[in-house]
Amino acid sequence: MSKPVLERPWLLLAIGTVIVLALLSTIVEVQFGPPGDPRPIGSADDIERLRERSDLNVLFVVIDTLRADRLGSYGYERDTSPYLDGIAQAGVRFSRHLSQCSWTKASMASLWTGLYPTRNGVTRFDHIVPPEAELPAEILKQAGFYTVGLYRNGWVSPNFGFDQGFDVYTRPAARPMRPSVRVENPTVSIRGTDEDVIAAGLEFLRIHGHERWFLYMHWMDVHEYIYDQESALFGGTYSDVYDNSIRWTDTNIGVLLEHLATEGYAENTLVIVTSDHGEAFLERGVEGHARRVFRESTEVPFFLSFPFRLESGVVVETRTRNVDVWPTVLDLLGLSTQAGIDGRSAVPEILASARGQEATRPEPTAVAHLDQNWGQTGREPEPTVAVAQGSYRYVRAVELGRSREQLFDAARDPRELEDRSEAEPELVEQLREIADSYLAEKPPWGAAPKRELGEMELNQLRALGYALP
Repeated sequence: MSKPVLERPWLLLAIGTVIVLALLSTIVEVQFGPPGDPRPIGSADDIERLRERSDLNVLFVVIDTLRADRLGSYGYERDTSPYLDGIAQAGVRFSRHLSQCSWTKASMASLWTGLYPTRNGVTRFDHIVPPEAELPAEILKQAGFYTVGLYRNGWVSPNFGFDQGFDVYTRPAARPMRPSVRVENPTVSIRGTDEDVIAAGLEFLRIHGHERWFLYMHWMDVHEYIYDQESALFGGTYSDVYDNSIRWTDTNIGVLLEHLATEGYAENTLVIVTSDHGEAFLERGVEGHARRVFRESTEVPFFLSFPFRLESGVVVETRTRNVDVWPTVLDLLGLSTQAGIDGRSAVPEILASARGQEATRPEPTAVAHLDQNWGQTGREPEPTVAVAQGSYRYVRAVELGRSREQLFDAARDPRELEDRSEAEPELVEQLREIADSYLAEKPPWGAAPKRELGEMELNQLRALGYALP
């Protein structure tokens, strides 16, 4: 017979934390302002010694729908991202970082499991992250971290298995938007902003900041094209508003950095910022995401900020992937990563770059994959696949019922708009074989489990702009 709740104080604590996080957005006000930086100067040797520290916390921020080339540190001419650029200037920026899908659930399943979509099995709207998969939160919890996840995107809800390993995993309550906040995405009909997630995160730190913690925050304002009057700097077109939203979100990054600095967390917190996928703006006649796996919807940022400043920011030029994010973080912490995964730690490349040395390992081939029928029932999988190798990207998709192959060379065509498949047929054949071999892979645990979604869940996901049955 199980014990009554009153005899299980850990359960009362978890329940109490959920209640507090659900209510706190009505009582916590977010203050904006430039952060100070009390961190000491560090070096490559300090990066190596992080694994020896027992006081490190982990803050993991996923900015949904953020493409890399719209940030200043990735070469964008507009001033969309001063705080993120500041992280790059004193931390690590990965210059060629590939998401494994252009749709949140499949992308985040790969990021958390370290496995490509075919190998974790999560490729459709009703798939669930298998309980057999070991997620980073489980590893961190076992290592003594108090683990909390705060999200606003229903695709990463606990119903789909993303809560594995978290002591608390919740969507903070939405409070009414301030009058200065604007929502320009016509497909969006849900309330609230990332300020709700930030408020919940700050309240969590107030209650549990004295413990060793892991805090995951999944932000949605860029996805929803939310911004305010102060961040309305770049015009009114669809693409301009996206930039306005990035500027708004970047200001919220500043809120977090300021809080870490003023509350004494900056010197013992590892900060990770990345995205699940990008966004298209008619580069190939398509807008949005979750349709293709070209550069604009899969090349995303990846930043690391240490509990110390690097005098000149480190740039890792070697290709990295979202499946590499957690192997890298766990390696920095001195923890073992999941077994048998596709990802690998990028710590050797970080240290080489920090010391001004060349990377010694071969660059990995990277894959992005989307089932073009991911939101349909009763239809066979219709995969579109990208294979990135060196400066080349091979993309195969089904268009108008026919398979089409394209090849791009970023070295001569940075926006990857010139199809070179006819000019380099041998390379196309080579990358085609890699794509075919990838698609033949299977999950180690068999097919991913499924769950039937109720009408309320479907409506919540439709509110994000997705077409579902």
